Amino acid sequence: MKFVYICSPLHGDIKNNIRKADEYCVYALHQGVIPLAPHTIFTRYLDDNIPEQRQRGLQIGTELLRRCDELWVFGKTVSPGMTSEINTAQVLKIPIRCIPETEIQTELPP
Repeated sequence: MKFVYICSPLHGDIKNNIRKADEYCVYALHQGVIPLAPHTIFTRYLDDNIPEQRQRGLQIGTELLRRCDELWVFGKTVSPGMTSEINTAQVLKIPIRCIPETEIQTELPP
């Protein structure tokens, strides 16, 4: 199975953005891949509002991205953190796939 890095917004409405990232992971599972959404995991023990902890989370996320087969981009907004992840994937020549919300809604079971 492929490891897929889930790239979606965190900042702003953090609680809702994490809920949406969880939905993106369910979608990815239904596509037959193993989703990795670091921002849904790291926020349990790192505070994104503390610059040092945010930076540490971004560093760990980058290390996970290096081990992934693909990066899937979700959401209508591309945040600075997402831009960094996309740029890293491009440098590492990791395939990038943009998933529109309409695809998620039609693919997920009710």
